[in-house]
Parts: sequence; structure tokens; C-alpha cells
Amino acid sequence: MQSKISAFFKSTSASTTLRNDDDWENQQHHIINTYTRTRPNPNAVTSPSKTERTSTLVKNKRSYAQFHLDFGQSDFLLRACPTCGIKFTPGDPHDDKSHNEFHKSFTHGILFRGWSKETLIPLPSVESGRIILVAETDPSSHRKKAEEVIRMMEIELGSEWILHDLCKVYLFVSAQRVVGCLVAEPIKEAFKVVSPSVDSVKKRRVKPRSTTLQFGNVIFQREVEKKVASVSDSERMEGAIFCDTKPTAAACGIRAIWVTPSNRRKGIATHLLDAVRKSFCTGLELEPSQLAFSQPTSAGKALVTSYTGTGSFLAY
Repeated sequence: MQSKISAFFKSTSASTTLRNDDDWENQQHHIINTYTRTRPNPNAVTSPSKTERTSTLVKNKRSYAQFHLDFGQSDFLLRACPTCGIKFTPGDPHDDKSHNEFHKSFTHGILFRGWSKETLIPLPSVESGRIILVAETDPSSHRKKAEEVIRMMEIELGSEWILHDLCKVYLFVSAQRVVGCLVAEPIKEAFKVVSPSVDSVKKRRVKPRSTTLQFGNVIFQREVEKKVASVSDSERMEGAIFCDTKPTAAACGIRAIWVTPSNRRKGIATHLLDAVRKSFCTGLELEPSQLAFSQPTSAGKALVTSYTGTGSFLAY
């Protein structure tokens, strides 16, 4: 009988080795590690331990104080004052103090103790204050005070357009505070304001036009009625003023006028306009109708109309 093919590959030495391996696995082996602790060397350089490193980091770590908690609130950190417009952090002592000082200057006027030499504009009607003229040739301290007041005006009237080198600044001072300011400039011509007629803004009706909308087998019938104004787009702009195209000769332009909120409706703006008429042109007193105004706000337009006695004042 022929042997199996595996018998040809069977090795005696391999079998012996396998048996020896099996015997080794069945045996129990013990491994003993021996070592000797060495004495520390006092002269050796050692690195600090983890505890020491942590202690050093804690000592060197900066301390931070948490002043605010952000929970998604809309007024987190900064809040804008609705009166003076300044942004500040409620609850912060420094911000609260700065806001209170600025708020008082904005509403009641900037502190002003006066100068040894002032260009006063005398007016018999002014009893509780005085009007000071600041021109380009005045000392730098005078012009800096005028610029400080101008910056306060810019909060309501806009910035970087009110003052230039040729302007004359009129300050109304009362109770050691500047409560009103007017900026005037020399001009050569202005334009008369004209109001659009009532008939030009009447609306006319357009004949209704029928239209049809169809969605599949469903038909919708609708009527559209339009109202078309007969005025141009520029005439429909809110707050716009319309002037005559023919220029008129003029010498004085009122660039800006402003009174602190707590001192309005006390006639201060009227006193400032009177001072300009009497002093702007040397040796010549201007009539109210001869003053020209830059495009005014709604409150400014009411003031000019009341002062000149007409809605057809000069603008430039």
C-alpha cells in the first residue's frame, strides 16, 4: 500500500522540535528582576518636578477679573445714549463718569470761563448772556474753543463740513457755558426757495384695465387701478427744498446754527441771527431777507421761515 504524500514531507527533527516546544509551553517559568537603588548625587543638576513646575506656572500666571457676562443680550458692553449719542458701558465707573460729563456738556453747554480779550457783539435784547465772535485771525486758544463747540454740533448735524478757514463763529455764552453756536461764511450768490404748487401734486386716475390670469383650466379676472403723480421724482423727495434757477446776489451765508437741547425755544437762535446781521459786513447791517441758509433740517426750516417772515428765503 502506497503511503500518503504527506509522509514524504514529514521530518523527524521537526517532530522532535515540536515536542520540545510543547513541553516548554507546559512548563512554568519564573523571571526574577533584581536591581540596586543608587544614592543620589548632590552635585548633579536635576530638573524640577511636575509639582514644582505647576507651582511656578501658577505664580507667574496673570489674574483676570471678569466684569461682564455675555448671555446674548443686545446691549452687551456698549450702549448708545439716545440724547447725546455717546456709547458707553453701563455699570463701569469710568464709562459712567465720562458719559455723565459729556452728557451734561451736550445738553447744557460746554464750560467756558471767558477770555481777557473778547470780541463782543452787543445786543440790547440779550439780557442773560453775551455773544462772542471768533474769527480766523483770533488767537489759537479762541479757535480751539470754537472747534470744541463745533464737534458737539456735529453729533446732530453731521461731521467734517461745518467749519473752514473763512468762517466766522458766533458763540452764545450764558452761566459760564456755551449754549449756542452759529457758523457764517462769505458768499457771492444764493437762490430763492420756491414751494411747489398744490395743483402740481394732485393725482389723476387712470382708466381701469382688465387683466386675465390663467392657471390650467382656472381663469382669474382682476382689475388694476393706478394713481400716477404729475410731479417729478425729485419733487417727491422728502425734506427737499426747491429753488429758483436764477441766482441772487448775496454776501452772508448761514452755514450752521445749533442750540443745546436744554436751552432751545428761548430765543437764542434769534439772537445769534441778529448778531450776524449787525456784524458780519463791516459798516452795514443786513436785513433778515438778505441772509442765505444752507439746506436746513425741518426744525431749521421752521426757524428760518419764522425769522425771515416768508417761506421763500435764500438758500445756497
